Amino acid sequence: MTRDVVFPAGRQALYERNRYSPAVRANGFLFVSGQVGSREDGSPEPELEAQVRRAFDNLNAVLAAAGCSFDDVVDVTVFIVDPEKNFEKAWAIVPEYWGEAPHPTLTGIGVTWLYGFQFEIKVIAKLPA
Repeated sequence: MTRDVVFPAGRQALYERNRYSPAVRANGFLFVSGQVGSREDGSPEPELEAQVRRAFDNLNAVLAAAGCSFDDVVDVTVFIVDPEKNFEKAWAIVPEYWGEAPHPTLTGIGVTWLYGFQFEIKVIAKLPA
């Protein structure tokens, strides 16, 4: 199988440097790699809330590059460092991006390390017909 890779505008060098695909189209779905609150150079936003917003902005850029939006997302996995401390702060921002019900499925995972980040989101979206 040839991977049908999707790159958001202006970030291909970052993905090539780190050797992974931001998203792959397969069988009518878009599988999006975990998106963090990284600036264009790959460095993290310093504050959790800014990281969450930037992670969603980065996610939306990948979705848009594939002709999708968050409305096409069917499954979400989020990773949060120190969720006992950070979950409520991160989750307070989600409604700005999440949209209306019915919402996608969600798996939330507490982790101890995310390469200098505090929040990561990965999704599976149904490609538009």
